[in-house]
This record gives sequence, C-alpha cells and structure tokens, in this order.
Amino acid sequence: MSFTLLPRRLRTRLFLSYVVVVAAGAVAMLVVGTVVTRTVYEREIRGFGLGRGQGRADAVSETQLRSALDESLVPALLIGVAAALITAAIVAMFVGARLLSPIDELREATRRMAAGDYSVKVPVPTETELASLANDVNELGAHLATTEQRRTQLLGEVTHELRTPITVIRGQTEGLIDGVVTPSAEVYALIADEASRLQRMVDDLTLLSRADEGTLEIQLADLDLVAVAAAAAERLRPQFEYADVALVVDLGDPPRSLPVRGDADRLTQVLSNLLGNALGHTPSAGTVTLRTGRDHSMACVDVIDTGSGIPAEELERIFERFYRRPDHAGRTRAGRGLGLTIARSLARAQGGDVVASSSGPGSGATFRLTIPDRGAPSFHA
Repeated sequence: MSFTLLPRRLRTRLFLSYVVVVAAGAVAMLVVGTVVTRTVYEREIRGFGLGRGQGRADAVSETQLRSALDESLVPALLIGVAAALITAAIVAMFVGARLLSPIDELREATRRMAAGDYSVKVPVPTETELASLANDVNELGAHLATTEQRRTQLLGEVTHELRTPITVIRGQTEGLIDGVVTPSAEVYALIADEASRLQRMVDDLTLLSRADEGTLEIQLADLDLVAVAAAAAERLRPQFEYADVALVVDLGDPPRSLPVRGDADRLTQVLSNLLGNALGHTPSAGTVTLRTGRDHSMACVDVIDTGSGIPAEELERIFERFYRRPDHAGRTRAGRGLGLTIARSLARAQGGDVVASSSGPGSGATFRLTIPDRGAPSFHA
C-alpha cells in the first residue's frame, strides 16, 4: 500500500498506520518463526538419527518428537518476536516520520513567527485536519505581518503629528529665552494652543488604545437615541450656519423615540464627529441631513451629506488612524485624522457600529451609527 494513497483524514491515517505496523510485525514473526521452527526441528530430528530419507518415523518415540518440537518452538518464537519488533520499529519510524513531518513544519513556522519573521509560509499537507491548521497558521502570519506594518506606520504617523506642535512650542520658547521673540499675549496664546493640540492628541490616542483593549469606561444607561441625536445637532448648528451649510434634522413625523442602552456622552461624541466630518466635506450651500430610524433590531442615525463623496476603495480606509481624505475643495483637511476612528471605536464599545457608504466622488456620503434597539420586538426561533 502506497502511503500517499491513504485517506486524507488524519485519524484514519493514524489508525491505518497502526494496522500497517502490527501487520508488518505479524508477517515478520510468521515468516521468521516458520523458517526457524523448521530448521531447529529438523536439526533435533537428525539428532535422534531420523533425518530426511532415513528410517521410519515410528522408530522415534512420541516423547522424543514432543521434546524436539519444544526445543525448536521456543527459540523460533523468540527470534520471531525479535524480528517482529525490529520490523515494526522500522515501519513505525517511517510512518511516524511521514505523519510528523507536517507537524514539524508547523512548529518551525510558529517558532519563526514568535521570533518576528511573519513572512514564513507553511506548506499545506494532504491531511484535512493538518491542512486546516496550516491555513490558519498562514493566515495568522499574514495578520501579524499586517499588524506589524500598521504598528510601524502608526508610530511614523504619531511622530509626524507630534513634530509640528513640539517644533512650534520649542521654537517660541527658545525665542523667548534668547530674547529674539518679544513676550506677548499672542505668543503665549500660540504656545498654549499647540500644547492643547498635543493634549487632545494624547487623549484621543489614549481613548483609542483603551477601546482596542476593551478597557474603555462606558457608563451604560437607558436613553432615547433620538433625543441624543437632536441635542448633538443643535449643539453644532452654529458651525453649520457659519459655513453656510444647511443642517436638516429628520426625526420622523411625528418624532418617534428610539430607546437604547448606551452612554449618552460617548454617543454625543460619536455624532459630533460624524457631523463635523460631514461639515468639512460639504461645500457652501450644501446640505447635511441627520435622520433617525430603525434597521431591524438596531436603532440607527444616518448623517447624509451632499459633499465630495468617497471612492469605493476608501470606504474602510477612512476609519484608519490619521487617514485624512481631501475636503470638498480638494485640499487635505487640517485635523488629526482620528475623528472617524474614534467614532467607530466608541460605537463598537457599546455594541453598535459606524459604517460608511457612497456612490463615489461627487455624490456625497452617508455615515450610519447603529446601536442595539432596546424597544425592538424579540423573535425566538
């Protein structure tokens, strides 16, 4: 039986490997035992003077024949067992090597990944279970490589974002020390603004880190998402009026409550970030609509703008840290590029999510906040 023709299920192959080892030992014992028994028995018979072609069999007593059989059987069994063990060991080593080879490759791959080499690829064996494990290890390596790449990119982006305020603060401070810069309220205000920018960035990064770790403090309470959304919109309405962008709040006619269990302050922060993002990408005379409703078992708030739109390939990238897409005028927006990332993290920390949709550049975009609807009917299978 060719080993490569065995079934691909690992437990079947292991069972058949044991059968092969036992069968090989049994065959070896049978063959060796037969040969040795015949050889020793004939030697004992010749010792009684009855060799091949000599005399009559009845010249040898029954006791002598039994003694000859006993004398030949014991060494034959011992030699046969030894041959069986040796044969079984050789076959077991061969079979075990074939079975354990993929496992050794998996161990080596995981050892290299632990050392930081995420480019290693494990050959996919024919066994179904080991093939699944190999695919999982390969996916893990790809995920770790992506995570490491993002970590390196994040460090570079954080360094870049911190460099500007630190440079301004250092330059102004050294100028004051050297007497090059005249102390004034404007200079101190500039230093204070840059320090505040640093503080906000540190706070945002801390919030994201805690959200990723699942340690973000969320104060859950029963509340009405419609009331939270309306309050967030009214809070930002002066900014929309200043930018000459219409803010439409559609709470239904008549307005319907959306009972949810969430953190009012965190939800307000999410909606403020979504509204601020929409404002930044909507030109003057444009419109941003805030609409509440239900989506199956989820309460939702849509923020719809008539702005620059989002290409399909960027619908997920916009939620990455420090990613900033151009505004309605084609310029890269000023800011930290953390607003949408924070919005999604805060929503997910409350069992919800934030997703984006757009028909493409120039067609506007829709951002949907979803939170489990406490008032939705329950369905049981």
